[in-house]
Amino acid sequence: MRAYFAGLAGRARLSILPVTLVQMAFLVPNLEEGCAALNRAYGWGPFCGGSEGVLDDHSYRGEPADPIRIRGVFVQTGDINVEVIEVVSDAPSAFHEVLRADGQPVLHHCATFAADYEGVRDHFVAQGFPVVSEFGFAGHRICYVDTRPLLGYMTEIYPELPLIRALYAEAREAAASRPGDAAIIPWQAMG
Repeated sequence: MRAYFAGLAGRARLSILPVTLVQMAFLVPNLEEGCAALNRAYGWGPFCGGSEGVLDDHSYRGEPADPIRIRGVFVQTGDINVEVIEVVSDAPSAFHEVLRADGQPVLHHCATFAADYEGVRDHFVAQGFPVVSEFGFAGHRICYVDTRPLLGYMTEIYPELPLIRALYAEAREAAASRPGDAAIIPWQAMG
């Protein structure tokens, strides 16, 4: 086991490192029930977002694919942003590769912002972690690379986008002003 991790870690030697993880994201079968359960168990809240979004201009494993439809929220807990996602569409995607057959919640990904999106994405690919889904968002590309062999979850790579930073800030501010509130409140930044 030690040799396995040493082999993976030994390949990561580029100037784009270190990669800083800023979010963990879970897939749930029902968004409202998932948020309520997290609020009861951890006291997290409020949850920002909740409406359905479409991730279009999607490629799945390098091939053009149908858009991905999800419902999701951000919630802040300390320094970590948590995303809770209900997958609404059936098209193949990075989400569908991780959904559990028994419908139980599952850790899907951790996310990072990248000043050099293509450089970070290509670094992971060069390490043997392929792009599973890549799609358009706010005129830019976002992707999920398959880092499951490393730690059991995918890695989402964002470019540095003011809109995504604003969503993170909104979740932080909501948690600070209404700690523990179980509400799902609509995004203001997406308004």
